[in-house]
Amino acid sequence: MFLIDDILLAPLKGVIFIGKKINEVIDKEMSDEGSIKERLMRLQLKFEMDEIDEEEYDKQEDELLKLLGNIREEKKNR
Repeated sequence: MFLIDDILLAPLKGVIFIGKKINEVIDKEMSDEGSIKERLMRLQLKFEMDEIDEEEYDKQEDELLKLLGNIREEKKNR
């Protein structure tokens, strides 16, 4: 009985495992200062190359700077 349950639930367990791994990668990416700084540099390059306007640049820059501030604050509180 348990073997049949394991076989039937294997796809669901696989999806859950993949979901957890994706969540771990996202958490790591969102808490890494280096990746945020890299995103800021790419954003500035897009702005300088006239791929985005100033309003969009300011909006995205504010979001990234807030995220960077949150990461630094969290590290300080550890």
